[in-house]
Amino acid sequence: MLELRPNCECCDKDLSADSNEAMICTFECTFCTACVDTVLGGVCPNCGGGFVPRPIRPAALLAKYPASTTRVLKAEGCAPVRAA
Repeated sequence: MLELRPNCECCDKDLSADSNEAMICTFECTFCTACVDTVLGGVCPNCGGGFVPRPIRPAALLAKYPASTTRVLKAEGCAPVRAA
């Protein structure tokens, strides 16, 4: 089950469980659409994978399966992935 992390790992923007701005990679690294488009160039800085919009959990199930409250933030900051 997806964690639904509460923030962008790059800019720390709040991303509520029903946010249309949340993007994730296959490892659930979570970033906002602005950072994915303007800073990261569509490539996850953690794993090198791509992003897809994070699904929105139905409100009726959010009470039973709540979103994570643990914030993840890249301490070294965010930078585009460099080509090998």
